Amino acid sequence: MSQQHRFFATAPKGMEGLLADELRALGAANVAEARAGASFQSDIAGALRVCLWSRVANRVLLPLARFPAADPEALYAGVQTIDWSEHMAADATLAVDFSSVRSRIDHTQFGAQKVKDAIVDQFRAATGERPSVAREQPDLRINVFLQRDTAVVNLDLSGDSLHRRGYRRPGREENVAAPLKENLAAAILLRAGWAEIAKQGGALVDPVCGSGTLPIEGAMIAADIAPGLLREYWGFLGWRKHRPEVWGALLAEARQRREAGLTQCPPVYGFDLSGRAVEIARANAERAGLAQVIAFAQVSLADCPHPGEDVTPGLVVANPPYGERLGEVHELRRLYRDLGDCLLKRYVGWRAAVITSERELGMAIGLRARRLHKLYNGALECQLLRFEVDPKWAMRRGPVPPNPALAQTPGAQMFANRLRKNLKQLARWRRDQDIHAFRAYDADMPEYALAVDVYDCEDGRHVHVQEYAAPASIAEDKVRARRHEALAVLPEVLEVAPERVHLKLRERKRGSRQYEKLQDERHFHVVREGPCRLWVNFEDYLDTGLFLDHRITRQMIGERAAGRDFLNLFAYTGTATVHAALGGASSTTSVDMSRTYLDWARRNLALNELHGPNQRLLQADVTDWLAEQAEAKAPESSVWGRARPRTGSVGGDAPRRFGLIFLDPPTFSNSKRMADSLDIQRDHVSLIQHAARLLTDDGELLFSTNFRRFRLDEAGLADLQVEDISRQTLPKDFERNPKIHRCWRIRRRDA
Repeated sequence: MSQQHRFFATAPKGMEGLLADELRALGAANVAEARAGASFQSDIAGALRVCLWSRVANRVLLPLARFPAADPEALYAGVQTIDWSEHMAADATLAVDFSSVRSRIDHTQFGAQKVKDAIVDQFRAATGERPSVAREQPDLRINVFLQRDTAVVNLDLSGDSLHRRGYRRPGREENVAAPLKENLAAAILLRAGWAEIAKQGGALVDPVCGSGTLPIEGAMIAADIAPGLLREYWGFLGWRKHRPEVWGALLAEARQRREAGLTQCPPVYGFDLSGRAVEIARANAERAGLAQVIAFAQVSLADCPHPGEDVTPGLVVANPPYGERLGEVHELRRLYRDLGDCLLKRYVGWRAAVITSERELGMAIGLRARRLHKLYNGALECQLLRFEVDPKWAMRRGPVPPNPALAQTPGAQMFANRLRKNLKQLARWRRDQDIHAFRAYDADMPEYALAVDVYDCEDGRHVHVQEYAAPASIAEDKVRARRHEALAVLPEVLEVAPERVHLKLRERKRGSRQYEKLQDERHFHVVREGPCRLWVNFEDYLDTGLFLDHRITRQMIGERAAGRDFLNLFAYTGTATVHAALGGASSTTSVDMSRTYLDWARRNLALNELHGPNQRLLQADVTDWLAEQAEAKAPESSVWGRARPRTGSVGGDAPRRFGLIFLDPPTFSNSKRMADSLDIQRDHVSLIQHAARLLTDDGELLFSTNFRRFRLDEAGLADLQVEDISRQTLPKDFERNPKIHRCWRIRRRDA
């Protein structure tokens, strides 16, 4: 096995230098770069080591013969000079790969057939038997390269392209943006210096991980895992000169290194907006044996988390969409801007590497690249941009304008026409009711699953667009294309500046997750609603601070509040409280667990010149607070100041009575500040009963929920008067979606 041979390892264009360095590190001698690969000298064991350990090669070839082949007869005769019985049995299977450059035999299928005929005829003449053809996993794969009428016949030791590591399941990724080939992902990481960063304990983060190729390849590099360790098929297994004991020793060494390497692997993270992509990434990592090493999560770029202060800064690597089709580059600028914002907000002090085919998109990141490398994704020339994430390298960027070309597609025009129709139908209602914030479109057409809300603020119009998560059956590229079409027409149809169109992904959230922070821009705007002026925010949170479907409910509160004490439970930003106060409430009490939203409520009150001790804001877990109030002894007098003080009551007195209560809890909440979770279906009876005990004799409670599968437990509320007023509280702009919320008016039966 110590006999030296000359081998050739193929690699994608642009990766030849990396391959040459890798071959030298694997012990190969006399390495020479060439077009699409590198030649090297080694014994057979060394070549098998390259098969097992090369991260960037495609194939490892052993040249068997070189000869002139200007015509089919010369090709046939040259192939027959090789004694094929040294390499395969007569009853074995074979496959022939044939390529031709600047040669008279330029039909690759004909050339492959001629090579196969020469081999089969040699066996038939010598033994009376003949090998058969197997396109998939043959015993021997033969590679013939014909250049300028000179043929080189090679034995393909790899048998299949080495980029196929074995952890991706064919067909599983068809609805995910085209994944990187594994060896290109490895090349990106090696060019970015990941191997050295990993040795120093630095973490790896991919904020747009797709099916997880970059995180998986990164973990394999960091944990010293041979990329071929999972593969079961190799081209040399059916080769007559194969020595299983040599291959077995290489595998044993690789497994030992893997076990040792996994104990030292630094943190690796993969994030993606697509739940389907994250599902596939996790499955791929599990097949790679890396499920415990890589943490995947479904989050947007805006919500991409920092791993934490205890994690050593490392490398952020990304393969965002390139925009190969007409019009896509223009629309993808926003994605690349979001990527740049993510880097500068959460990963200062890290290194970053982004691959793209468009220089214009790379510039949209807003960071000056410190180094550039040319790589090819198939035939597509790409640039690998390497950054040091530091504000000093930030570049000034202007707003991203919409793409006029996308606005002219049939789909975009169909969406625009529906939007215009909705605006026309709502025009008189908006004028008569003096509406300044309304829903213009709510997934009217399933192809465009968006909710479009228009806010005519005091500083001008803003549009808040929420995209509902698409079913897994719809391909990501179709979802993205429809989103871009809609965004292209919104500015013109709604007469709004493009930078004032704010897009968010709306998924089915549980509990307080709708209140989670997305950004920290702190840009607030004032919008009118009836007699109220209210602060809204379009960037920092999933919701704006004003639930438009509760517009009529807030109006009812304002109309019923005069001379009454008002209690707002789960007060959020206090918009209902403002309506009650301006409607003449004797006092208002707003209870919420979030200091952020109580501060927002305080600002809303101040904006409407509502000050003083009669506007109370209380930070508390509403469920606990209500339970405490319900257990406390009711005051004997309706004059509050004469009741015995009680801990936990409003203002330190015994439980007060309220003439009007608004109870609008989340569907589910398990906030860290809560002693227990809240499930509105499970807990609504106790919530309503506790709240109803705080009503005055003639008081009323408005209970509302947005949980679409909610069922009111009438038996559990039999001692109360319950009236369903859902239809009465449904605004005109939400009539297309009558299940947006449910609402009941509740009174005590002894009233």
